[in-house]
Amino acid sequence: MKYYLIAGEASGDLHGANLMRRLQAADKDFEFRFWGGEKMQSVGGSLVQHYRNTAFMGFWEVIKNLKTILNFIKQCKDDIKFFQPDVIVLIDYPGFNLRIAKWAKNQGFKVVYYITPQVWAWHKSRVHDLGKYTDKLLVILPFEKAFFAKYGYEASYTGHPLLDAIAQFTPDPTFKSRYHIDKDVIALLPGSRKQEINLILPEMLRAVVHRAEAIVIAGAPSISDAMYEEILAKENMQKKVTLVRNETYDILSIAKFALVGSGTATLETALFKVPQIVCYKGSKFSYMIAKKLVDVKYISLVNLIADKEIVKELIQENLNEENIKNELELLDNNSAQMIDDYSKLIIKLGSDGASERAAQSIFQLIQSS
Repeated sequence: MKYYLIAGEASGDLHGANLMRRLQAADKDFEFRFWGGEKMQSVGGSLVQHYRNTAFMGFWEVIKNLKTILNFIKQCKDDIKFFQPDVIVLIDYPGFNLRIAKWAKNQGFKVVYYITPQVWAWHKSRVHDLGKYTDKLLVILPFEKAFFAKYGYEASYTGHPLLDAIAQFTPDPTFKSRYHIDKDVIALLPGSRKQEINLILPEMLRAVVHRAEAIVIAGAPSISDAMYEEILAKENMQKKVTLVRNETYDILSIAKFALVGSGTATLETALFKVPQIVCYKGSKFSYMIAKKLVDVKYISLVNLIADKEIVKELIQENLNEENIKNELELLDNNSAQMIDDYSKLIIKLGSDGASERAAQSIFQLIQSS
């Protein structure tokens, strides 16, 4: 079978790769073509566009780059027509993928949405586009199945694919010695996009500059060393920080605390039971619009799934050196409750095997047609 997959950021690349491995196991006659990154590329098939070229965060950034985005959408449609896949698998990345879903369904292609957009948070009208322009909705958060049912659409709960990724992970016992780390670690995970790293990382660095722990940045695959080095130079912290590539789970496996940009990384950090502070800052214009449109109590997946504040969220003007320092002191004194809440959260998410369940669902859809 021919599979066309579209992922637009680092987390989608990770989950896309795990899904592709399971599709390989289910279908010996597989052929992959995809938009994604190194992880999907390592499984096999043809990479059309790397997500580093297509990731634009925030309303203002999208408006500024609208012509580029529209060109990518046209390229994607032309490439799908050329490839003629048996199924198109859309992985998160809603601004792009919802447009592809509508077009592809009207063209007669089978469309599966894996890791559906967070329409329960904002732009709830899009729930109808998801229902009309897909053949199958595969959701990864416990409450999403009931949310879609409320609007009359069926969705299958696969479980969260991060449980798969972490279950497959084996820590490297030489990690600390390889990077000459001989003390506790504070992990900095400032995000995977240029805009958010430029706004968030400097605040993180100022807050930890005088800490006794070793400071380790988890470098995003799509961001150059030069960008991190420029920020470290501005903060005069080149010799105080270790930049590590492609070993985020090794960092989290040894971290004492973590400062984490919003998104998938907050849940990854919780699954490793690392006490964390969530840090988010966007452009003023984008944040102003988002505040009017977004209908959720929290921005981190950890708090959203738990439906209560487990981890502290420092957002926009509240994200500053002083507030981060204060929250770190609170973690110094008592992080046991957060770790206990993490354990309850993990039980709520269920077992691993999300990628397997998603692959079987997709394969059965193709066979049934």
